[in-house]
Amino acid sequence: MAITTLLVANRGEIACRIFRTCRDLGITTVAVYSDADADALHVREADLAVRLPGAAPADTYLRDELVVAAARAAGADAVHPGYGFLSENAAFAAAVQDAGLVWVGPPVKAIELMASKTRAKELMAGAGVPLLAPVDPATAGPDDLPLLLKAAAGGGGRGMRIVRELDALPGELLAAAAEAASAFGDGEVFAEPYVERGRHVEVQVMADAHDTVWALGTRDCSLQRRHQKVIEEAPAPGLDEALRTRLHEAAVAAARAVGYRGAGTVEFLVSAEGRPYFLEMNTRLQVEHPVTEAVFGLDLVTLQLRVAEGEPLPSPEPPQPSGHAVEARLYAEDPARDWQPQTGALLTLEVPEGPGLRLDTGYTGGDTIGVHYDPMIAKVIAHAPTRTEAVRLLARALERARVHGPVTNRDLLVRSLRHPDFAAARLDTGFYDRHLADLTAPGADRDPATAALAATLAEAVRGPEAVRGAEAVRPTRPGGPAPARFGAWRNVPSQPQRKRYRSEPDGTVHEVAYRTPRTGTPEPYETTGTRVLTVTPDRVTLEVDGVTRHFAITTHADRVHVDAADASYTFTALPRFTDPATHTAPGSLLAPMPGTVVRLAEGLAAGVTVEAGQPLIWLEAMKMEHRILAPASGTLTALHAAPGHQVEVGALLAVVQEGPAATPVPVPVPEETA
Repeated sequence: MAITTLLVANRGEIACRIFRTCRDLGITTVAVYSDADADALHVREADLAVRLPGAAPADTYLRDELVVAAARAAGADAVHPGYGFLSENAAFAAAVQDAGLVWVGPPVKAIELMASKTRAKELMAGAGVPLLAPVDPATAGPDDLPLLLKAAAGGGGRGMRIVRELDALPGELLAAAAEAASAFGDGEVFAEPYVERGRHVEVQVMADAHDTVWALGTRDCSLQRRHQKVIEEAPAPGLDEALRTRLHEAAVAAARAVGYRGAGTVEFLVSAEGRPYFLEMNTRLQVEHPVTEAVFGLDLVTLQLRVAEGEPLPSPEPPQPSGHAVEARLYAEDPARDWQPQTGALLTLEVPEGPGLRLDTGYTGGDTIGVHYDPMIAKVIAHAPTRTEAVRLLARALERARVHGPVTNRDLLVRSLRHPDFAAARLDTGFYDRHLADLTAPGADRDPATAALAATLAEAVRGPEAVRGAEAVRPTRPGGPAPARFGAWRNVPSQPQRKRYRSEPDGTVHEVAYRTPRTGTPEPYETTGTRVLTVTPDRVTLEVDGVTRHFAITTHADRVHVDAADASYTFTALPRFTDPATHTAPGSLLAPMPGTVVRLAEGLAAGVTVEAGQPLIWLEAMKMEHRILAPASGTLTALHAAPGHQVEVGALLAVVQEGPAATPVPVPVPEETA
């Protein structure tokens, strides 16, 4: 059956990516959207759109009956699930087919067999796929440590815990089960050995209904935070040919064992000794699929649609790979502050274009990053003949990108790609555990003081010290003509002016001085080795220690964004005098982001004593849980948070008065939830 109208049961970047292929194939596109996504990019790009009333995923994108009804209302004849949400929900796949619609995904039975990681491992054992031996938590001993606890019904790091001490095992089991039940509606948790310095390597498979199964190379996805991928690449570097062959054969065996059709991914853990172990099979398209597309010259969504229409794959064997591809996920989050997700207006999003570069995103400048969904802004992909070239191309593209608004992980991505261990392909899932502090430290290669000076000079063009109107202060060069001037000017040099800026997000305050002489062009004051070449409201060129540097300036309210050739900076312009109303009481615990209070420490109430660093309050935001810690040992003098409360960023949750602590509040043992 030929597909003419396709509904994508998803949002954001993946919906936009699928729509792009549909336009190339002449297929009409249908979006679904929550109230929070009413003006989202995927809605704007679709031919048709259907509202799902509500904002939270549980009320919208996870309601299979609403999505099927939307497909019928829009006249769609097929449904593509994307990734996440209902993409691996067998009941949803069955409901789509029961409604007479084409399901662009694997058979319902294959989804069911792979839905539970415990059942999937039993099936893979029978197919000869290498596995880690399971561990019964009830009988685990010291020799079994460390252990990895995992949710049987889900992924994305939810319900996952590493246990290194037996005494911690019971509490971690309960916590993992509670989180798994909350995230997936299933609290089943299993344990297996935790492989130190293991690599996350996966194989993309594509299968049709005519007994053809392709293994489309390997991908390395070892760079992860909170068990979620950050940087991925294809092919996985440093694997010998025998190991690649074994991974390919195991992936094909896994697909055949469940009668697979369409695109899927078989994930493995590869030990430091080079032994592979099956982790799971994702019965959907992966976030990182573009690196495979780049290396093999394929459009996997096109193949998904053709297989769903009943067509065979183009040939018995996949095409030959070419070159190397690397993908980086650009998140609205602050890696230096426990990866806290960020929200707010995305004022600017500009990523360089060029040969070998690709941008997949669900946002444009002017959109808002909300609290309800994953904080990924975009994926930037680079493809080149060699790994070294691809990594260099991607790092430079990220460095030159203009991303204004919430704090992002862009600097972390650039530094990760240029880290000696990454360059040498010394990869494992503990990369950020070892290197995060160095990767997020203020860089010696950055010069925020000079950037703040450039921002000051550009702002001065707008200020009363300079001539009114941008046309009155033209760019000037040494020896060039003086700018036009109007009005009553006094024939005396101006007094130096000072401005203060706070660098975001590290909070460093910079004070810079400048003066506006008779030429009308602001110049640095008390700054040695720096000379002004040109100044306009949106661009400043300085000569710093003999080197010419260009700075693009963008101002939004009190924020100034400065983009240089090798780094980007964000500053908040500070008033000359501090407003006492901006201060909070010492020991105040403020919500770092909008979210929902999910639980409190056991026995937490005003008057109890707490210890520094003790978890007191748990917030859930953007698909992750975040702990609010006691800032010091002392007494909890106020508690404003309660489970179920929705809080905004900066909301006062509690106050801890520092002082000698007596008996601290015990660390909570989460209860299982339905």
